[in-house]
Amino acid sequence: MSKTIAIVEDEADIRANYAELFQRQGYRVRTYANRREVLESFATQLPDLAILDIGLGDEIDGGFELCRELRSAAPALPIIFLSARDSDIDVVSGLRLGADDYLTKDISLPHLTARVAALFRRVAVMAQNSRENQLLQGDLALDMDRLSAHWKQQPVELTVTELWMLHALALHPGHVKSRDQLMEAASIVVDSSTITSHIRRIRRKFQDVDPAFDRIEAVYGIGYRWIE
Repeated sequence: MSKTIAIVEDEADIRANYAELFQRQGYRVRTYANRREVLESFATQLPDLAILDIGLGDEIDGGFELCRELRSAAPALPIIFLSARDSDIDVVSGLRLGADDYLTKDISLPHLTARVAALFRRVAVMAQNSRENQLLQGDLALDMDRLSAHWKQQPVELTVTELWMLHALALHPGHVKSRDQLMEAASIVVDSSTITSHIRRIRRKFQDVDPAFDRIEAVYGIGYRWIE
């Protein structure tokens, strides 16, 4: 069955262009112009991936608020921001809110479809049966089939990107993973500061469950490792 992509974009022409692009790729597409339409529709059925603009009509940061709401309701839903806004503040804000990727509208259409396909591949790999689908490291439990993480038996709500990065770190405790290796594990291409933002989010989520959490260690100039 083909995947369903939800496109949230307030400009009708742009919305139609992206819808046509993904339909030609074989995806089913649902389009929305504002947050209200999205929340009403998603309450009934979630898509397989959501692509969000930031500015939605009169809501300058409506996409950010929508991402926060979707993350609360569906922690594992793949989310991509696609916006004309390219400032570092906007990019970091989007990722901190839980987006799996942040793209600007000057991206080429082949590159856009490639990034979407890469995100779907990551989700598909998680669903495949392998000996690594369930990972236990001390108090950490990862279930890649269910896209879930637990620390000391308490759930930790991570995005797909965060799960991949954490899995790469925890699979071999003590081994340093460079930022490039973490990008490869998560199938994303971003700058080093974005990887740092993801790691900070992961740490913060674990510290919300356990303020003493200190298992992710930065190795200056190299990357990060999981320590026992």
